[in-house]
Amino acid sequence: MASDLDLVKLYSGRILALAADIPHLGRLDKPCGTMRKRSPLCGSTVTVDLRTENGRIVDFAQDVKACALGQAAASVLGASVIGRTRDEIERGRDQLSAMLRENGPVPDAPFADLEVLLPAREFTNRHASILLAFQATAEAMAEAEKAA
Repeated sequence: MASDLDLVKLYSGRILALAADIPHLGRLDKPCGTMRKRSPLCGSTVTVDLRTENGRIVDFAQDVKACALGQAAASVLGASVIGRTRDEIERGRDQLSAMLRENGPVPDAPFADLEVLLPAREFTNRHASILLAFQATAEAMAEAEKAA
């Protein structure tokens, strides 16, 4: 079991810096895909709005109400989301999940900065919050594809 000291170490300066500077905060007018995801364990929520063209994200906004870990993951996603395909987002989501839950490697570029969340492996109660932004984005893209 993780100690209080482990929890303090988890919230590193790098995680807090990412959480304080989340790209694309807000909501879009007239998105072609929207998804709200909530972690039942902690109550964190992420709502994603996006527009796509030719299967790629061309406009993106996210409303993030999550712990610093969930915010850090949303920040890494937001920094590289424009121009991504659904496959790329789903691969990032799956690699992040494997990193946290199965001791998998750090996700590939453009999401390699998720390495900062390696210490969260021990904190399984935080995994759902960390995955929210990627899950919401993948599902919003699926919605946009259906609408197209």
